[in-house]
Amino acid sequence: MIEAAFSQAMAEAGLVLSGSIIADGKFHRFPVAGDKQGKTSGWYILHADGIPFGAFGNWKTGIKGTWSAKKKSDLTAAESKEQEQRIEAVRKAREEEDKAAKQAAREKAVDIWQTANPASESHFYLIRKGVKNHGLRVSKAALVVPLYDSAGILHSLHFIDSKGNKRFLSGGRIKGCYFSIGEPTNTICIAEGYATAASIYEATGYAVAAALSAVNLLPVAMSLRERYPAVKIIVCADNDINTPNNPGLNSARKAAAAVDAFLTFPECKP
Repeated sequence: MIEAAFSQAMAEAGLVLSGSIIADGKFHRFPVAGDKQGKTSGWYILHADGIPFGAFGNWKTGIKGTWSAKKKSDLTAAESKEQEQRIEAVRKAREEEDKAAKQAAREKAVDIWQTANPASESHFYLIRKGVKNHGLRVSKAALVVPLYDSAGILHSLHFIDSKGNKRFLSGGRIKGCYFSIGEPTNTICIAEGYATAASIYEATGYAVAAALSAVNLLPVAMSLRERYPAVKIIVCADNDINTPNNPGLNSARKAAAAVDAFLTFPECKP
């Protein structure tokens, strides 16, 4: 059965669907490991007509793949053209689904942000980190950090509870978005987390953009460089010496190199 073969290909890529595969050529979403109740980060499309073909992925991890009942090398020219058309249709369907999810997240982010209250300086996380509140709000006892793009449009939210546990609003755009502290002049710093960004601003007075994740340092740096082509940018890295491959420092190095920025990081001993 094509459904069984397609399901096996998904499983080999790390995607397991608890229900049945539906081969109707339509976009389907399903929950994956780590999804909270109601969230569906997994997706697939399976065509049963012609040469059976399907695609699948995981919004959360970025994993995606395709499957065909016939090897590409065995396809005729006509079959290959049909397969390419299906791949393009899948790409468009995935983009439309992603666009709809991000729009829903934007609307939810605006609603939460507008109804949230200004955070108190006595919030346990701020006290523990020794930094001030620079425009954060609080919702259900968690600090709320808004993520804006370079045009000032709110796309998503970052939540930090009193214990320091962090999470992003489900489905929201993160890439290239950031939270800024201070007004840019001739120098802008880019940091990973809010506490680091607040510490830098309080110590230097420089404007700081909090990317809120290591992988977002490069997109944020590129966004800021495009908006401020002549400004001095300093990428302030987390030095994750106890984490394999030191993602904080390595991501910061790539960001700095990409936009001709300065790089600084704390010296840490293992």
